[in-house]
Amino acid sequence: MTPDLPSNQTLLNQLEQIAQGIGATFAPFCEVVVHDLLDPKHSILSIHNNLSGRQVGSPTTELGLARIADPDYPQVIANYANRFADGRRAKSTSVGIKDEQGRYVAALCMNVDLNLFGQMQSMLAQFCQMDNVEIKETLDPANAETIREHIDKFSASRSKAPQALKPEDRRALLAELKQAGYLEVRKAFSTIAQHLGVSRATLYNDVKS
Repeated sequence: MTPDLPSNQTLLNQLEQIAQGIGATFAPFCEVVVHDLLDPKHSILSIHNNLSGRQVGSPTTELGLARIADPDYPQVIANYANRFADGRRAKSTSVGIKDEQGRYVAALCMNVDLNLFGQMQSMLAQFCQMDNVEIKETLDPANAETIREHIDKFSASRSKAPQALKPEDRRALLAELKQAGYLEVRKAFSTIAQHLGVSRATLYNDVKS
């Protein structure tokens, strides 16, 4: 049966729009490639955030050939180890696209450069490294973190974010904090208001209600 060329072209055009969106979202870390598997010797139709050095018109990969040869080959292969031509490590995901007859006609492939993330991880590890000096100091003398943790637990028990608490919820929270003695802590109302995303005046009204 002759492939439905207009239908396949429409599919490829839509796939290209998806590739552009993914490429723009994950630039510059992720290479996004659209393959036309009906033309395996020149399968690459587009390549966004080119990390592999390939060009439009380059041939398909071994995975593409496997799909062409076997319609039952897995349609989605996610997060498999890969390498660019220069040896850089990559994490790849490949999605095969079938036509109405169940034949592979295209593929959308994403290749993430792990070396970039490795460098970022090393820099973050170095930045977060601390000398082993036995000094005890707290930058939270007002127990603000303890208050925030109490607010978070209270909010979670109601399946809400702290900023989404309604006035009746805030009144119940303030009653708990008062009973625990937290309202007597210096700058407690400032800490609570900031974490809830309301003004101190609003909290004072809640306490009076």
